[in-house]
Amino acid sequence: MPTDVHQHLWPPEFLALLRSRTAPPRLDGWTLHLPGEPPYAVDPADHDIAARARLARADGLDLALVSLSSPLGIEYLPPAEAGPLLTAFHDGALDLPAPFGVWASACLSAPEPDTAALRRELARGCVGLQLPATALLDAAGWARCAPLLEVAAEQGKPLFVHPGAAPAAESAAPAWWPALVPYVQQLHASWFAFRAFGRPRHPDLRVCFAALAGLAPLHGERLVARGGGRDRGRVDCRAFYETSSYGTRAVDALVRAVGIDVIVSGSDRPYAAPVLPDLGADAAVHALRHANPARLLGPTKGARP
Repeated sequence: MPTDVHQHLWPPEFLALLRSRTAPPRLDGWTLHLPGEPPYAVDPADHDIAARARLARADGLDLALVSLSSPLGIEYLPPAEAGPLLTAFHDGALDLPAPFGVWASACLSAPEPDTAALRRELARGCVGLQLPATALLDAAGWARCAPLLEVAAEQGKPLFVHPGAAPAAESAAPAWWPALVPYVQQLHASWFAFRAFGRPRHPDLRVCFAALAGLAPLHGERLVARGGGRDRGRVDCRAFYETSSYGTRAVDALVRAVGIDVIVSGSDRPYAAPVLPDLGADAAVHALRHANPARLLGPTKGARP
């Protein structure tokens, strides 16, 4: 089953709720306003469901997993604001036609994580849980999210770690700054926090980091040299890395660090186009698009006929 584990597609009711808001995250027509990023002109075609389904088929996909855009910051809105947006996203995304599947999201602003809501979305067909990297930057973050992660582990569902909201940048920062600096920093920190705090707490949880975890695994030698322990430099066969916005050189470097069996294909559509790295063999592409996503997602992939 050729799979893209990382796409975004906003259902109509979710779009309507973003347009009804008077504070970020909000849509003004098709212009997206976020606290930490410049206004972004959304292309309406990016969220045309029929067009995106055709595009996924043209990409040769049997499964394209869509998720809430964590840089919107919806997970951290007050529960009364986050709840309707999360419901609209899950309802609309679970109603998308083939080849789309869905990652579940959770409100993180309540005093305690809502595990009942996560159980409900997983039971409805979501393939696993997505959390923003900003929720998992340290021991406290992994401890706070532990109830959600325990639900995912109990049900054999994976965790997808996606960049979260960017902090406010200086007005002189270029438009690409959030994607290249805070997003990568978040993934980098969350990966090291996972190695130090998340994996010991959740030994069987399958985890996938977006954007090759900000290339954090390439620092394995430094981790050992600076006292991280040789055990923490070993390959974790349940920790996966998706490829969005990276090409042959970066993917090849990560393969050398963690092996090809934990690299999965992701595009981050509509923000980036899919790239199939040239790793010298058709078997490598098969691993990234077929075999490895199947092991990440487990026996049931959440695809709907």
